[in-house]
Amino acid sequence: MEAVIANRPVEVNEQGYLLDMNQWDKEIARGIALEEDIELTDRHFEVLNYLRKEQENGTALSIRRIGKSGVVDIKEFYALFPEGPLKKASRIAGIPKPASCI
Repeated sequence: MEAVIANRPVEVNEQGYLLDMNQWDKEIARGIALEEDIELTDRHFEVLNYLRKEQENGTALSIRRIGKSGVVDIKEFYALFPEGPLKKASRIAGIPKPASCI
């Protein structure tokens, strides 16, 4: 289905995850983040870019893997993306919901 994020039409699934990673950019990320009540900083984008790179490499994402990445520890990850950090961060990063998220 189609949604309008940052004044642009994008294809999303029923949970609001982008269907095409190529439609993502910083403005789309900011628009999705606003829906999650998160104001993005440079630090958020460091984590989002890491998640996108891992997705492109076909790496299965999990909280544990992110905590061991050296990019962000688990405590900071929860602070940046409260209440379901991997689920929210993945949505904002424009990548599919990880299988480890319920």
